[in-house]
Amino acid sequence: MPRPHLWLAATALAAAAAVPALAAPTPTDLQATAVTPVSVTLSWTASPGATGYQITYYQAFNDVIWSQPVGNVTTATVTGYILPTRQYSFRVSALDAGGYSPASNTVTVVTPASTTGDTTPPATPANFRIVAVTPDGPALAWDPATDNVGVTGYDVYLFDGWYTSTLLASTTSTAATVPFGNSSTGMRNYYVRARDAAGNVSIATPTVRAQPPTTTTPPPTLCTVAYKTTSEWTGGFVADVTVTNARTTAVEGWILALTLGGDQTVSQAWNATFTQSGSTVTLTGERWNRTIPAGGTASAGLLGRWRTSNAAPTAATLNGAACALA
Repeated sequence: MPRPHLWLAATALAAAAAVPALAAPTPTDLQATAVTPVSVTLSWTASPGATGYQITYYQAFNDVIWSQPVGNVTTATVTGYILPTRQYSFRVSALDAGGYSPASNTVTVVTPASTTGDTTPPATPANFRIVAVTPDGPALAWDPATDNVGVTGYDVYLFDGWYTSTLLASTTSTAATVPFGNSSTGMRNYYVRARDAAGNVSIATPTVRAQPPTTTTPPPTLCTVAYKTTSEWTGGFVADVTVTNARTTAVEGWILALTLGGDQTVSQAWNATFTQSGSTVTLTGERWNRTIPAGGTASAGLLGRWRTSNAAPTAATLNGAACALA
């Protein structure tokens, strides 16, 4: 029988071996300490227990992510895929026996246009917004940006949500109405950069989204009603009503509702039976003309009275479908 203390020691060692090692803490205080047209130097606070670090970064408005492993250091210079006047975002993770830690804070920089002269980019324009969406495109506005020398203008871009940015306008103003632009993805995101005389550009504004107004096609007119007063005297009238069926099929058992424009009261109709409720007169075809063929017409006559107005109808429906008034 094994000794109890030896058995307990063996059990404790086995349990310890079964517990996975924990990853190092997340690095903190990531900063960009130097930025050139083709490199970015980063520094961060060491993560206790780390044996190395990995830097991940990507260019703004692109869907490619790059990574660069580095040793057990707290500063590193990134040169891969770094180009002038581009915007990049960086994060760093610590590595130990347990794997990689969660990523640090994100640092975003924009590379200068040159190594000489003015190398300071303008500030990002604030309060970028959509003022209105017009049929021609979104009306955009933003607050003026600042620069150590002076802002010379602004560039407005369309971003398709994946990896394509299209320059839509360059202006010295702080407002622009731009076309909607073509987007292969259907997503229309807009952003602005400030620029200076040295060719430096700012970090881009947050994007705003606008879509062309949706246009609705009115339903086709299925019928047309012609109303003609053929005789009028003080207090009375006679009118002809002709309805044209614009459908591609016949209308069986037609019922025409007319909203009269005055205070008429119908007393008699022919080629149709009628009822009246307020200003609405409803005509129903007789058995001999109850069918209106496709493209055909049906007519009826009205006799009635009026007191103050004998105005033409303001609306008509055929079997519940709206008709145009001729």
